Amino acid sequence: MSSGRPPLPSIISRDHRESVSTTSRPSRTEAEEAVRTLIRWAGDNPDREGLLDTPDRVARSYEEFFAGYWQDPEAILRTTFEETEGYDEMVVLRDIDYESHCEHHMVPIIGRAHVAYLPNSRVVGISKLARIVEAYAKRLQIQEKMTVQIANAINKVLAPKGVAVVIEGNHACMSTRGVHKPGVTMVTSTMLGAFRDDPATRREFLAFTGKG
Repeated sequence: MSSGRPPLPSIISRDHRESVSTTSRPSRTEAEEAVRTLIRWAGDNPDREGLLDTPDRVARSYEEFFAGYWQDPEAILRTTFEETEGYDEMVVLRDIDYESHCEHHMVPIIGRAHVAYLPNSRVVGISKLARIVEAYAKRLQIQEKMTVQIANAINKVLAPKGVAVVIEGNHACMSTRGVHKPGVTMVTSTMLGAFRDDPATRREFLAFTGKG
């Protein structure tokens, strides 16, 4: 008899596979019942026509919103290329749109990321830089942590001369509740290697991203 749990994808990192096993992860039925409970707690009736399919929709949405838990960011970066004709200048991918969720209130963080590295004999396909942002964004997050995670993963796998990550985010937990301040953008950065040690390299990157 099926447990209602989706199988854990093969690309999930080993550490996460061990921490979220098929025995500890709630079933789909349990997840949908939790949504029904929240609807009742909010003051509505989950059995009325407009809400009958909402628990299923929310569960399917969560599979998309939090798909990053089932991806191994380091594995994304392991396919690299060494035939670069000696290219050793900055590689920058800017304006990477992302959608994440605040781990404190589970409401959206919408923004964009700018990622750069200085190659040390190897480069990675540019789509992989966008995918590494997605892998960390599609989890419950705080922006500061996500910025560091992206930079550290690139630094660990590619072993470049330097890594720079700047992330901008609009946080619904600030604009739709609490202090109610829409239109505020949070900016975080992590600089490693040459980007931290060489002011000229850092300025060049910030100029590329429009933050100089």
